[in-house]
Amino acid sequence: MNYYKILFAYLLVFILPLSLKADDGYRLWLKYDKINNATLLNSYSTAYKSYYIEGNPANAAVIQKELSMAFKGLLGKDIKQGKAVSDGCIVIGTPASSTIIKGLKIDKELAKLGDEGFLIKTVVINKKKCTVITANKDNGLLYGVFHFLRLIQTQQNTDELNIESAPKLQVRLLNHWDNLDGSVERGYAGTSIWNWDALPATLDPKYTDYARANASVGINGTVLNNVNSNPKIMTADYLPKVKALADVFRPYGLKVYLSVSFSAPIKIGGLKTADPLDPAVIEWWKNKTDEIYKYIPDFGGFLVKANSEGQPGPQDYGRTHADGANMLADVLKPHNGIVMWRAFVYNSNPAEDRTLQAYNSFKPFDGKFKDNVLVQIKNGAIDFQPREPFSPLFGAMPNTSLMMEFQITQEYLGSSKHLVYLASLFEETLQSDTYTKGKGSTVSNVLQGKYTTGKLTGMAGVSNIGNSVNWTGHPFGQANWFSMGRLAWDPDLTAESIADEWIKMTFPNVKNAVDAIKTIMMQSREAAVNYMTPLGLHHIMAYNTHQGPGPWVDTAAQPNWKSTYYHNADANGIGFNRTSTGSDAVGQYFPPVRDMFEKTETCPENLLLWFHHLKWTYKMKSGKSLWDELCQHYYKGVDEVRTMQKTWETTKGSVDAEIFTKVKDLLATQEKEAVIWRNGCVLYFQTFSKMPVPAGLETPDKPLSYYKELKVD
Repeated sequence: MNYYKILFAYLLVFILPLSLKADDGYRLWLKYDKINNATLLNSYSTAYKSYYIEGNPANAAVIQKELSMAFKGLLGKDIKQGKAVSDGCIVIGTPASSTIIKGLKIDKELAKLGDEGFLIKTVVINKKKCTVITANKDNGLLYGVFHFLRLIQTQQNTDELNIESAPKLQVRLLNHWDNLDGSVERGYAGTSIWNWDALPATLDPKYTDYARANASVGINGTVLNNVNSNPKIMTADYLPKVKALADVFRPYGLKVYLSVSFSAPIKIGGLKTADPLDPAVIEWWKNKTDEIYKYIPDFGGFLVKANSEGQPGPQDYGRTHADGANMLADVLKPHNGIVMWRAFVYNSNPAEDRTLQAYNSFKPFDGKFKDNVLVQIKNGAIDFQPREPFSPLFGAMPNTSLMMEFQITQEYLGSSKHLVYLASLFEETLQSDTYTKGKGSTVSNVLQGKYTTGKLTGMAGVSNIGNSVNWTGHPFGQANWFSMGRLAWDPDLTAESIADEWIKMTFPNVKNAVDAIKTIMMQSREAAVNYMTPLGLHHIMAYNTHQGPGPWVDTAAQPNWKSTYYHNADANGIGFNRTSTGSDAVGQYFPPVRDMFEKTETCPENLLLWFHHLKWTYKMKSGKSLWDELCQHYYKGVDEVRTMQKTWETTKGSVDAEIFTKVKDLLATQEKEAVIWRNGCVLYFQTFSKMPVPAGLETPDKPLSYYKELKVD
């Protein structure tokens, strides 16, 4: 064999496979692939030649690593840390650590930005053009660096920068519903990423990449375990493991929190009661909290699910939610810890509309919670449905700190099989007007504390992360994690602008592909609503699994887990009467919103059946009967998924082949399951309406009995 044959064989076996390695999605939106625009590549390469970190920020090492990794990938060259300012230098530091930053005299600009905000400015220092990234605190520097890199990843013009940015919400969290046995409740991307058996001795590199990803979008906390908490996580067997994770996360500004069981004093403390006013119980919690802080000095605090779905709580002892939250707040306060007390509570009484119960349980205690308590409220009054009106608690508790709870994991939206871009749902909720202080009092403004005396603000997202190679199972599930972080930083961002960022950071920045992917993302949530729960229908999924249709579900552990409880379909019509003549759920909203929902003429048609029980022949704004309109929406949803499939085909050759094929296959599954949803629901509701499927729509090819027996996993 001659030299050239040997060389060819070497290239074939060792080099070529590396160059053709498929994109498995592990890098998320931090891919840092080389910029494909020659003009911009040259511009960035000329503008950025070195970086200079003056002083010694606690996170200097991670900033250095990120800059090196990013520029090596994006520009194809490594930029080095200089020993002084030079032309094309990125200068990083705080006024306290950097004489250069201090000399810029930007104290007034920085004063507005708090501990986590940052400035990015193009300046001239000693006749040398530089980019300055500065902040009041070290974490702000990290957020500024990630923002700067995002500008380059999305190929923005960076010639003259003058950016001020600060988070509009203080507490920005992922809530993991991970269990100590490695399972994940409502997890669709594999088992937990926390390997409790290997911790603390073995630290998976994935933990660092997890922290990087969160920091890149401004998430500053993580609740490690399920709200249905196993109290063992607070024992000496697990606290060293929690400490090990906290140590990895700290340089990225990511605090650790724990979900705690209210009955922990009984289960692991040996007490006979968990009464929050019992001195022995208070002492137990104080000692346990002190112990946690010895392991983790910057521990964030507790998340609590109490007196909800069988979980223990203060009401078991004749106490209130405020009593329970405040007891924990008192033991956390010396350590600057906080309590996040979930407002997701309801009883099994079928006579009381479940929609009313969170409001009725918490509104009377407005102003009764301690300053370091946040009441954590789901976006809607039921449970993360494909569409819900915003929870009336937003705006109803002006003397209490409130935080939003969104669900990133798609419990009711097709798990990790369906492409559903949730930022559209998040934006819809955040921009809903509560009218608490008149027009313009959006949920976003309420969360930002503009109308409250509360001391804290926040947003949490129930995680969709697992040990899947690409983290979220569905490649587009990553966009929902990304968008939750971006909206927690600024709740007034638009879903479209966030999609644009994520696409350009995740896929090759080719205009036709970017436009196609954005089109798919922006229509995906409405498509899912159409083929699952159009016109305000809700909670009609399969029992237990919540996967696939189940409008026929009429047996459950409690009455308000039945689908029939919510849609109320009968020979006369369909829908839940929540007007003043029904459960009066509309009465929990401020008058302009109440009046809008009260009347069929003004109620948004996409929430019509949430608030009204209407005849099948009710005339819709389109002129069609309610039955015909309902059918049209179900069929439109399937058609929209088929359109998404066709649009995705146009990206072939522009996106990575492995990702293209995976998404193509998942869209085929989604189309199949959308048809199941459509046919099952239309055939079931037809048994009440006794009306034909409108002409021109394809006839279901199987009887209702088939769909009732079908299990969608």
